[in-house]
Amino acid sequence: MSQPVLPAKLDLARTPTPFHALDTLSARLGGPRLWVKRDDLTECASTGNKIRKLEYTLARARESGCDTLITSGGLQSNHCRATALLGARLGFKVHLLLRDEGNFDEVPDGNLMLDYLAGAEISIYPKSRFFTEHAELLEHWRRHYIDEGRTPWVIPVGASDGHGVWGYVGCARELADDFARARIAPEVLFHATGSGGTQAGLTAGARLYNLPCRVVGMAVCDNEAYFQKKVRSDLRHWQSRYDPDVDVESLTIEVNDHYIGPGYGVATEEIFETIRLVAETEGLVLDPVYSAKAFHGIIGEIRAGRLARGKDVVFVHTGGIFGLMAQRDNLGITRPSREL
Repeated sequence: MSQPVLPAKLDLARTPTPFHALDTLSARLGGPRLWVKRDDLTECASTGNKIRKLEYTLARARESGCDTLITSGGLQSNHCRATALLGARLGFKVHLLLRDEGNFDEVPDGNLMLDYLAGAEISIYPKSRFFTEHAELLEHWRRHYIDEGRTPWVIPVGASDGHGVWGYVGCARELADDFARARIAPEVLFHATGSGGTQAGLTAGARLYNLPCRVVGMAVCDNEAYFQKKVRSDLRHWQSRYDPDVDVESLTIEVNDHYIGPGYGVATEEIFETIRLVAETEGLVLDPVYSAKAFHGIIGEIRAGRLARGKDVVFVHTGGIFGLMAQRDNLGITRPSREL
C-alpha cells in the first residue's frame, strides 16, 4: 500500500509531539508498560487534539474564501475554544453555538472564558433545544451571515468529518516514527473518543502506516454502536472527498464504552482519583471530560487482567486542561494555610 500524499494544511500545531514512557505509573499499576503521545502539547492556548484536525479544516475554509466560522459543542468544548483562538489568529469571525450542560456560572471559566477572550460571538442554548434543533440552528446562523454579505463555513462538532480525518492520519505517521525510535511494537493504542474524528484518523492511519497495534477509542459519551456508525461515516466522507488508497469498509472500529460513567462531562470521584494519581506519579494533567475517563478505562482494563504485564500500551493524550479548571472544586484541593 502506497503512503498517502496529505493535502495542504495550515501549520498551526507544534508537531511532532513528544512521546515517552510512564515508567513510575507503570510500576505502580503492575501491568503493561505505558507510553503517552503528548498531544496535549500541540500548542499553548489552542492545545489538544482539535488543532490537528483544524489545520486541514481551516485550510479548506480559507481556500473557499470564507471569512466566518460557525461551529458548536458543549459549554466547555475544547474544539470551540481552539476554533475561537485559531479563528482570531487567522482573521476569521467566529460564532460558537454552545450547549448549556447545567453548569453555567455567572463568571465564565475554563474554555468558555477563553472563548470570550478570543472575541468569539457566543450563543448558549438549553440542552434540549441544542439537541432537537441543532441542524436548524446552524442553518439559521449560516443564512444570517450570508444575508450580511459574509461567507460562512460550518465546522461540525469536533471538526470531525472527512477533512478533519487527515489530522490523525498525520499523527499515525508520527506514531510510526515514535515506535521505531522507542523500539516497541505496542499491543494497543488508546485514546478518548467524543466526536469520532480522532478515532477515524488513527484507524485509517494505522492501516496506512502499518502500525502494529489495535486502535481502541474509549467512549466518553454515547455508546459503541453510535461511534462505530459515526467513525465509519467520517471515513466514508474522507474517502469520497480524497480517494485515499485504503478500503474504509475493511477497517475495524473498536470502541470501549464501559467507562463513560453518568454521562458526557460528568465525572465520578473515581475519575478525579485517576487525575490525582497520574499527576502525582508522572506530572501529567488529565481532564475529567475526555482524557481522564479514557485513562481510567485503561487502569480498569489493567486491573481486570485484560492488558498483560510486559506488553507496551500507548495512550494518546488529547488535552483538555482548561476543562479541568472549570471543575477544580471536585479535586479536593483546599485553600492553603499561610505561614506567619
